[in-house]
Amino acid sequence: MDIMLFHSTYGLRHGVRQAAERLEAAGHTVWTPDLFEGRTFGSTEEGMAFQDGIGKDELLKRAVLAAAPRSDRGLVYAGFSLGASVAQTLALGDEKARGLLLMHGTSDIAENAAVDDLPVQLHVADPDPFEPHDWLTAWYLGMGRAGADVEVYRYSGAGHLYTDPDLPDYDEEAAEQTWRVALAFLESLDGTP
Repeated sequence: MDIMLFHSTYGLRHGVRQAAERLEAAGHTVWTPDLFEGRTFGSTEEGMAFQDGIGKDELLKRAVLAAAPRSDRGLVYAGFSLGASVAQTLALGDEKARGLLLMHGTSDIAENAAVDDLPVQLHVADPDPFEPHDWLTAWYLGMGRAGADVEVYRYSGAGHLYTDPDLPDYDEEAAEQTWRVALAFLESLDGTP
């Protein structure tokens, strides 16, 4: 499976590279575009200030330019938090997308978004200050209306970016459970045309 994996607001850090290595060890080909062009951050606030300075349109442009040369292959889009929102936007706009793996984040859904049974899996803390329950309910319904086949996994008591071993949010048990489920999801996509 060809996977385009987008980083969080912390930038392309060690934890993202570790995740890519884990996916590659399972037999996938993974690309990790650097939307921040080498910048990494030690806090959510610093990262968010930097991403706001770049602007959503420029971040999406960078993501599209990274994915475009490989999108004919039929990519699985994946990401962490900010990267999940970027991945979602690209997957909903790519008719050849094979799947969407979201960790710790979602995004607005365009009114005209339409996909043909796109397999989508979301892993999120419960509760998550960035993904409140009301938002996730509306998001789930919106993705269903757009034609996505959505699975949501919630991890009680975990912090927002609980899969990143270098961050205070890290929760080993929740992270390992997430990876088991996510790897099974990716394996299930291998038979997707």
